[in-house]
Amino acid sequence: MSEPAIADLSGWLAALSQTSVLIELGALLACALLAWQLARLVSQAFPLRELNSIMFGRRIVDGVLFPALLLCLAYAARKLLAYSMPLALFKLAIPVLISLLVIRLGVKVLQSAFNDTPAIRLLERSISWIAWAAMVLWVSGLLPLVMEELDQISWRVGGATLSVRKIIEGTLTAGLVLIISLWISSAIEAKLLRSATGGELSLRKAFSNAARALLMFVGLLLALSAVGIDLTALSVLGGAIGVGIGFGLQKLAANYVSGFVILAERSMRIGDSVQVDNFSGVITEINARYTVIRSLNGRESIVPNEMLITSRVENLSLADPKVWQSTNVSVAYDSDVELVSRLLLQAAAAQQRVLAEPGPAVVLLAFGADGLEFRLGYWISDPENGSDNLRSLINLDILRLLREHQIEIPFPQRVIHQRAV
Repeated sequence: MSEPAIADLSGWLAALSQTSVLIELGALLACALLAWQLARLVSQAFPLRELNSIMFGRRIVDGVLFPALLLCLAYAARKLLAYSMPLALFKLAIPVLISLLVIRLGVKVLQSAFNDTPAIRLLERSISWIAWAAMVLWVSGLLPLVMEELDQISWRVGGATLSVRKIIEGTLTAGLVLIISLWISSAIEAKLLRSATGGELSLRKAFSNAARALLMFVGLLLALSAVGIDLTALSVLGGAIGVGIGFGLQKLAANYVSGFVILAERSMRIGDSVQVDNFSGVITEINARYTVIRSLNGRESIVPNEMLITSRVENLSLADPKVWQSTNVSVAYDSDVELVSRLLLQAAAAQQRVLAEPGPAVVLLAFGADGLEFRLGYWISDPENGSDNLRSLINLDILRLLREHQIEIPFPQRVIHQRAV
């Protein structure tokens, strides 16, 4: 165990009242300014960096880079000043900076790897409390005493002897290994998905999911080894458990395999407009187990990937983003057919979302019971912006044009013949 940062509290308080503390304070401020300037220069060297990345963050002081540079510069300044003067402020500053760096690293990695959920926020607060508590115990010199007392609380499990100290040290080591694994996987995912679009985005998403799963598996093995668990003993147990639960996880395994198949063959991509089981919308996320489809009214459907493989799916933008839509209109039998056709085409062409090539078309659909039935068809290239709103605008234009040209829109009429008794 390393020596405490402040071995003699009374001597440290006496040194803290000396004028040399002003020199230490000035050195710390200089280190902070230099670290801020270096972090700013590094951030400017990466203009395409992620705004919420682990190293940089939204602002210069938000990421891990600034506290890491500040810790390195403060440690170097401490070594230089120790040759010419007794130190007081640096003995407290270095542990504080170490705790700050650990907290910032753990919080930023968790925020980048997972969504902002209550469990993640609780874990972030736990990391902060543990880091600050360890810093206070180290500075006060109580950490060696506490660890020795925890080492006395031990028990035997089989042929191994466990103690509270070993469990705490193993848990902290395992947490550090998992955080580093999440950091590496998040960096790989950000690098792969930075400028990808369409089908390339789906393929890179597949590689990022595979890389994260592999790194988490390796990190878990290293964490178990750090805790002191013999991995050879887990091989027999893992085989027996795998056979037992394999049958119960068939659907789960099928969904994971289907997810990688979808991402690899790119039959459905992020941003495609699809219709599955009478639910239509835009694919916003493709995960290893499920796919999220968001409808135009804001509802989101979580669809298992196996369903997308085994059932019929309408992909409106697989080969071509253009989508055909139509609206039906009935007019009286004595109407000018050519004029009606021109007015319908005029109503469709007036909308900017309607494509000029291929242009709208009008067909005389049927001779209805009450009038002539026309169908106006047109193409759009942005179905994600809605179809009913555009159809409503076209119908309003059609109604206005027909009324201006005094073309009657018939309503159901019936002739009743009454026979005399």
